[in-house]
Amino acid sequence: MQVVVLNGVNLDVLARRDAAVYGGLSLSELETRIYEWASELGCHVRCRQTNHEGEYVAWCHDAYEWADGVIVNPGAWSHYSYAIRDALELLEAPIVEVHLSNIDEREDWRKHSVLADLASKRVIGKGPDGYRDAIEFLVAQVGATS
Repeated sequence: MQVVVLNGVNLDVLARRDAAVYGGLSLSELETRIYEWASELGCHVRCRQTNHEGEYVAWCHDAYEWADGVIVNPGAWSHYSYAIRDALELLEAPIVEVHLSNIDEREDWRKHSVLADLASKRVIGKGPDGYRDAIEFLVAQVGATS
């Protein structure tokens, strides 16, 4: 099973963001955990991060060809990027939307996600462990349909 994790804008400076909100890890530390969890769960994962919306869209297009599951945390783009939404809408693989913080309990503008209806599952407010939940869900989903 092949999974891609697409992290978006400002996740490269994760360690500088409020640890109480975002979990206190650097992106590198988060990716290390993701790779460990994927290995434990018997799947292969590729982590990617960009601050460039067009590159993020291109990675969504790339996932069409090979990914069995997609985990997305576009950051602030989640709330307004219809370009990313359109790119993800074409995927046949299940999508899990992950947010480190609980966006439902934050500013009003963060409560809306243009991706929510595309996601097979949403994991919000669980910090870094939300990525593990996402991987577990995809392993169960793909295993159930294979």
